Amino acid sequence: MEAKSKTVGFPGTIGSFSEEALIRYFGEQQAKKEYQDFEDVFIALNKEEIAYGVLPIENSSTGAVAVTYDLLKQYGCYIVGETYCSIRHHLIGLPDTSFFDIKEVYSHIQGLEQCSNYLSRFPDWSLIPFHNTAVSVKLVKEENCKRKAAIGSERAAKVYGLTILEKNIHNQKNNTTRFVIVSKTLEQNPKSNKFSAMLSMENRAGFLYELLGAFASNHVNLVKIESRPLKEHAFQYCLYLDFEGDLQSENVRQTLSVIEKRRYDFKLLGSYVKEVQV
Repeated sequence: MEAKSKTVGFPGTIGSFSEEALIRYFGEQQAKKEYQDFEDVFIALNKEEIAYGVLPIENSSTGAVAVTYDLLKQYGCYIVGETYCSIRHHLIGLPDTSFFDIKEVYSHIQGLEQCSNYLSRFPDWSLIPFHNTAVSVKLVKEENCKRKAAIGSERAAKVYGLTILEKNIHNQKNNTTRFVIVSKTLEQNPKSNKFSAMLSMENRAGFLYELLGAFASNHVNLVKIESRPLKEHAFQYCLYLDFEGDLQSENVRQTLSVIEKRRYDFKLLGSYVKEVQV
């Protein structure tokens, strides 16, 4: 995807994992802009301040990043690419900080959850969810207080001139986050081999069986299914699906034909080239 002449947005600040994902996908020279919150990226996309946004959507240890799914629906945006980043969380603080000094630990809620086993060893620490891992590291730098520490990346520690007090404190050894590249418009790539879609879940017996059967009977690989509540309807849900294949192939066309005939409330959220994890 060529975006060098366009700006790409990401949540957080320099040194965040989202920025690392952006660089991994678009390259070091890509023009980029940071935003405080996930929703700010979607607002910028709608205002056409940026061409693309890079946001986390699932983690190998803590699962779906629910807010990204909800914002995709709320703002009607599309997924046009994906990339995976190995996430290495470290405890970061001011130089010469000891574990006895620390009273507060800041990080994004995902960072705190992904390091829960380590943090449980320090019940006296107050765990404070913050906007982003890198923003948390930046806060510790600005506050210049040994009582405060952050969970973030090695790059963030270097950017803000802080010390890694303990390395690799995440629960899962191979901690990995999948990031999606989001656009205001749906893009078509003839090389696409992965698709994301959304549909409303009907509250009737057999609905899910029928839906899964449409993919199974046509030998289409359904790689992910995620349920999220519909905010406008209590106890009703929508499903997010990821599946693989060629949109022009007979089996994928047959699957989509079955879904269309059954009049499911179905929306294609994107077609893109899947990233093969090393």
